[in-house]
Amino acid sequence: MKAVFPNYGHSIMGVSNSLLKHYGFSHPHESLEVLDQYLERDYENVILLLYDGMGSNLLEKVLAKDSFLRSHQVDTIDAIFPPTTTASTTTLFTGLEPKEHGWLGWDLYFKEEDKMVTMFLNTLKDSDIKVEGESLAHKYYGYTTIFDIIRNKYPVYELYSFKNDYKDLDDRNHKILELTKKPGKKFIYSYDEEPDHLLHKLGINHPKVVSLWNEINQKTEELCNLLNDSLIIVIADHGHIESSAITLKDYPEIFSLLRKDIAIEPRACAFFVEEGKNREFEDLFEKNFGKDFLLYTKEEVIANNFFGRGEAHPRFEESLGDYLAIAISDKYFRYDEHGPLFQSMHAGITEDEVKIPLIIVTKNRI
Repeated sequence: MKAVFPNYGHSIMGVSNSLLKHYGFSHPHESLEVLDQYLERDYENVILLLYDGMGSNLLEKVLAKDSFLRSHQVDTIDAIFPPTTTASTTTLFTGLEPKEHGWLGWDLYFKEEDKMVTMFLNTLKDSDIKVEGESLAHKYYGYTTIFDIIRNKYPVYELYSFKNDYKDLDDRNHKILELTKKPGKKFIYSYDEEPDHLLHKLGINHPKVVSLWNEINQKTEELCNLLNDSLIIVIADHGHIESSAITLKDYPEIFSLLRKDIAIEPRACAFFVEEGKNREFEDLFEKNFGKDFLLYTKEEVIANNFFGRGEAHPRFEESLGDYLAIAISDKYFRYDEHGPLFQSMHAGITEDEVKIPLIIVTKNRI
């Protein structure tokens, strides 16, 4: 498997910076030149569709070259590190690197609370137990979205499958079509949790997953055929890789060296090691997992700018633990038997996870 760290200069981050640039706002990072060229044509409707987990390599494996989505792909860009929804969509929402916005992954450590918390759900890691009070993620990692900024000039509409803003892709298409009929320039964003949800559950090659890919292709084409005076941008937040779990509790020598649960992501995993046990941990990790993961100290992670090059969020360093293990094979970590099991995963640095499509469809004014 080929390992590749994301290129932030040619990534999903450029999409949001191109949008800010198009609507006349300052943007914190470089835009995507290919997208800038399409946005210059000044369509009444700019529509951004994000399909969670729809990586470029998977797209090529499942859909024919002349399929609607593949035939409209204008570029292959990168997710960010780690290539996972929490970090990647927050980068899309803000135009910032993970190092800057701080949403590094699914589970982060909160020092004040001494808790590992699932960022999107405000639950204790690997459980359904809600953290009392306000969302810790929003309390400590609040941000302004590019949608909030664009609303200063133009209407912005957002549709999310997990919020039940639509019941299926037909319903989503109908809602988007109705929004485009409103007068004047506007921006529409739609997020769908598929194919990521089904990929995690069933894996890459399951017939239901293949059928879903074809449905996504068909429904996207049907939507685009109904639109007028619109620029449609279709992207993903990351790709996927068929995967298998390593349960750390099954390795008592290593497990005994950990002072806390693991954090960030199962394939971009922060380890908190007992004081004075660093060399022992490094040796045991290399012996047991060296062929599947690259291991970096916290200091090496910071020096290598894996999470970005900009100014670090005040809480960035405390989220990193003592070591970061980055997957380069099909493996992922879970702390103990309470950790979830998945058929397919992401957040490592294989091409299947990092590479995402930039698909653009133009519909001229009739």
